[in-house]
Amino acid sequence: MSDTRSVPADSHDVIEVRGARENNLTDISLDIPKRRLTVFTGVSGSGKSSLVFGTIAAESRRLIDETYTAFIQSFMASQSRPDVDSLRNLSAAIIVDQERMGANARSTVGTATDAYTMLRILFSRLGKPYIGPAPAFSFNQPSGGMCPECEGLGRVSTVNLEELVDRNLSLNEGAITVPNFGPNTWYLRIFVDSGLLDPDKKLAEYTEQEWQDFLYKPATKISSAGVNTNYEGLVVKVKRLLLNKDRESMQPHARAVIDRIATFTDCPECGGTRLNPIALSSKIDGRNIADCAGMQINDLADFVRKIDDDGKTGPLRETLQGTLDSLVEIGLGYLSLDRESGTLSGGEAQRVKMVRHLGSSLSDVTYVFDEPTVGLHPHDIQRMNDLLLLLRDKGNTVLVVEHKPETIEIADHVVDLGPGAGPAGGRICFTGSVADLRASDTLTGRHLDHRATLRENPRTPSGHIPITGATRHNLKDVSVDVPLGVLTVVTGVAGSGKSSLIHGYLPRRKDVIVVDQSAIRGSRRSNPATYTGLLDPIRTAFAKANGVKAALFSANSQGACPNCKGIGLIYTDLAMMAGVASVCEECEGKRFTPEVLGYTLRGKNISEVLGMSVSETREFFPSGAPRVILDRMSDVGLGYLGLGQPLTTLSGGERQRLKLAIHMAEKGSVYVLDEPTSGLHLADVDQLLSLLDRLVDDGNTVIVIEHHQAVMAHADWIIDLGPGAGHDGGEVVFTGTPGELVASAGTLTARHLREYVGTS
Repeated sequence: MSDTRSVPADSHDVIEVRGARENNLTDISLDIPKRRLTVFTGVSGSGKSSLVFGTIAAESRRLIDETYTAFIQSFMASQSRPDVDSLRNLSAAIIVDQERMGANARSTVGTATDAYTMLRILFSRLGKPYIGPAPAFSFNQPSGGMCPECEGLGRVSTVNLEELVDRNLSLNEGAITVPNFGPNTWYLRIFVDSGLLDPDKKLAEYTEQEWQDFLYKPATKISSAGVNTNYEGLVVKVKRLLLNKDRESMQPHARAVIDRIATFTDCPECGGTRLNPIALSSKIDGRNIADCAGMQINDLADFVRKIDDDGKTGPLRETLQGTLDSLVEIGLGYLSLDRESGTLSGGEAQRVKMVRHLGSSLSDVTYVFDEPTVGLHPHDIQRMNDLLLLLRDKGNTVLVVEHKPETIEIADHVVDLGPGAGPAGGRICFTGSVADLRASDTLTGRHLDHRATLRENPRTPSGHIPITGATRHNLKDVSVDVPLGVLTVVTGVAGSGKSSLIHGYLPRRKDVIVVDQSAIRGSRRSNPATYTGLLDPIRTAFAKANGVKAALFSANSQGACPNCKGIGLIYTDLAMMAGVASVCEECEGKRFTPEVLGYTLRGKNISEVLGMSVSETREFFPSGAPRVILDRMSDVGLGYLGLGQPLTTLSGGERQRLKLAIHMAEKGSVYVLDEPTSGLHLADVDQLLSLLDRLVDDGNTVIVIEHHQAVMAHADWIIDLGPGAGHDGGEVVFTGTPGELVASAGTLTARHLREYVGTS
């Protein structure tokens, strides 16, 4: 529990926010105490992120960027000034968010936390035989420990040439079937201008030399269209552009191309370790560095602790030990240092980033967290709270956007935004201590002690889906019956095997609809209307009412303002200065041509309809195809959302619920949801539970992977995995009703759920 320190009286000890208007913030002003832990609460879309990330953190980062020279700034991402009158007493902001880590396959948990760097130094000093300094153990250095066969990736790719090219065509006829290599593209132009190939000759007629040059020739300088560039064989180029990149961070269409043209296997030379034989020959207590990197972090921490170094590596080993212990404390002991960063969930990535800062010598900085409890079992939330308090006690300002009452409880100061979401939010409803919040009449205050109750009469299953012999990842030959026709919650600590069990085995059935945590990919042009397909029936309605083509009512097609290309904004690149986005003067931000805006439907033009909220649009379309989609969006709690609001401005909770609204239209009878409470306020969880009940009552099966205790208590059936994480998990430790779990089980979930429902 926090010591709930008093708010500083000195004006220099508070961050002064005056006149904040970013997104839906309504010209708000407030003081935030420095060197304290402040939690920002409010329903999803109330303005928390706009205040914390979009205003405070954004201005801090922008001011820091301005300290660099104009030349250096020209290589940095442009940062526009937030819409705020003034911000005073800011300190350097470090954002610890849920964005996925690593843009390539060379980034691992070990490299991201510097633990692997320290391990390399440890082996360079203690490894027998001695093979050289730390770079000798680096899989990213060709002159060091990199395996020459896989170039340090640990895997090799085999390209299926039949999926890459059509041998019956010439280059000019489109022989290369990979996107961006077709006729009139820059990549094809390089092949045509190379002088090595006849662009009108069918590939089947190539000589052996032409075939080698076409597919495998190393990078060679040529001139194409008057520009000096590199020619590479097609296989060489495709491997560089696609196969050597992080697949998880790619757009879905790029991943589909990779899956079609290539297969991946562990490198036969290094066995997937990424290292050459020399690096693997050096050992400490019988283990080489790859063995250590592949161990679970909690096991590696024990291994490092037992090393007898005769004082040779004291401070280094203590630092490494501290990093490994921090990863264990934060609930990530089930990971390994060789785990690719791109495969981590958002919550895991945020916790890995957090560990990087725990050992920092910096103080008096501002740490900004975005729901740090995401993906955490109640057992692990206390560990996270302890680390947040540790950062505060080092003299830092800690700002946390959070919904979980366990973390709100430890705050020194609470800022509650609302009262609603979107246009109904953006105002300060409360600032003060947790005790005062509990006594207040705000939505958050009223729900802080709210508890869902156990069902008196859980539903009876109509059948079962058997899972037998599940061995994916850490699962230990698990067999379990998943009940049909009820609400089942699959729970257990992070890393216990929940996702491996459900995502690894259930989606094989045709009637299963999966709503997972993968991000919505949205550009400046994407919005809820385009993403859900709602724009299509709206355009059709406008076209029918006015006797014109439906394409006119798309800002991405014929009706787009020619000046801003239908975006509504003009983005100006000021070279070495920050870019500026300004409202288009031609359409005044309405995105369409004057001709299109002249067409109306019941008195409103297309821009006015797209400016309406979901709730307002439901009244405008009382029936028909648009109403069906709008009803689903309202059912998942997105009634306040603007139809034309860019997807890039939506919070994580909003995006997840938008996906759920789309999947509700699919034909299926088994819904699998992965932590649907992510980003949901305490009050919104009740609405989600009502939606899940409605899905079940309509004859569906709902399976939820979840840590939220309100969802556990509300379930008909519980499948609890554990007892721990990683190799300490992977077993079903309980199946039954929540009442039976609370009454007799001895698992971690049972202990915390007993406390939650008040029967402990």
